[in-house]
Amino acid sequence: MSSNGWLEVPLGEILTRNDNLISLAPDKQYREVTIRLWGKGVVLRQIVAGAEIAADRRIQVTPGQFIVSRIDARNGAMGIVPDELDGAVVTNDFPSFNINRGRLIPAFLGWLCKTPGFVDKCRAASEGTTNRVRLKEARFMQQAIPLPPLEEQRRIVARIDRLAAKIDEAQESTQQVESEWLTLLRSRFSQIVDGAPRDMMGNVAPLIRRKVEPRLGEEYPELGIRSFGKGTFHKPSLDYLTVGTKKLYRIEPGDLVFNNVFAWEGAIAVSQAEDEGRVGSHRFITCVPHDGVVLADFLCFYFLTPEGLERIRESSPGGAGRNRTLGLEKLAQIEVPIPAYESQVSFGRLIQKVRAMQTVRDTARNELKAMLPSILDRAFKGAL
Repeated sequence: MSSNGWLEVPLGEILTRNDNLISLAPDKQYREVTIRLWGKGVVLRQIVAGAEIAADRRIQVTPGQFIVSRIDARNGAMGIVPDELDGAVVTNDFPSFNINRGRLIPAFLGWLCKTPGFVDKCRAASEGTTNRVRLKEARFMQQAIPLPPLEEQRRIVARIDRLAAKIDEAQESTQQVESEWLTLLRSRFSQIVDGAPRDMMGNVAPLIRRKVEPRLGEEYPELGIRSFGKGTFHKPSLDYLTVGTKKLYRIEPGDLVFNNVFAWEGAIAVSQAEDEGRVGSHRFITCVPHDGVVLADFLCFYFLTPEGLERIRESSPGGAGRNRTLGLEKLAQIEVPIPAYESQVSFGRLIQKVRAMQTVRDTARNELKAMLPSILDRAFKGAL
């Protein structure tokens, strides 16, 4: 019995293996199931013809069953089969179980399996080498979970559902506000570039290299750039020995920075005040706009538009991934719109407002993410 007076019941007493094995018809379409990591849900993987499935038979699942990934149970890949996947099929890597609904409400288990404690039980029931760790079903069924009376389970589920809905509503609200601001930015951008003259990057924002000479005993904090216009981030510092023969260059706030390996997928950003003192390898192209001519924020926004990204892709020959590198000379030759500087300054203020709003959004999002685990922890300790 747990500290809150609830029974501790082995899973084997309330779960039974789903053995609904069906024969597959070659000309029939089947939905296949997969499970996202860390409690993100049971979802549709794909719809495929029976002839394309490398087996004659598959296990068929129904809503309300509990399903788990043998391979990734230790990483939170488990959950309750949703209504929309009624009749879907799974491989042997996804064992599914019928729930004794006279003792356990599926939704209760659905929330419980998202907790770190339940994931720990899955880890305890898994074994194997680094690349071949698998959930051992017999051991898994021996794991015990807290099991309050059905009425208490219903109360807990209803309470969690209400709180989770409020969290979702708050997240949707912040996303809606951000979407409105981005729409305003795109509209204003279109207005100021309409009919604006153009000039080559090399003329208005040339490449500037600030070479760093590593010294013994010193450290060099690196800067990173996320793809898809997601901004900069901080990498761990390099020491003298780690640097080795690697060439480093100082990046200053206000630089327009391109990761030349992934610029084609939007790894472009303006270095911020908090990035001061960071360095980048030769892969990082730093362009410095001429004062009074063009703003880094304006150029960055342009290069993240469909037109701007197309210019970057045209200047990044090669295949996908690391074989598609932005050329320095090609970048310098890209013609960019140069609207009136005053219009750029006004547009830059809008960007700063959006950036501040995104900072608030990120803080709120992190707080909201932390709320649900806290709610679940309290719920299954009987404190909700």
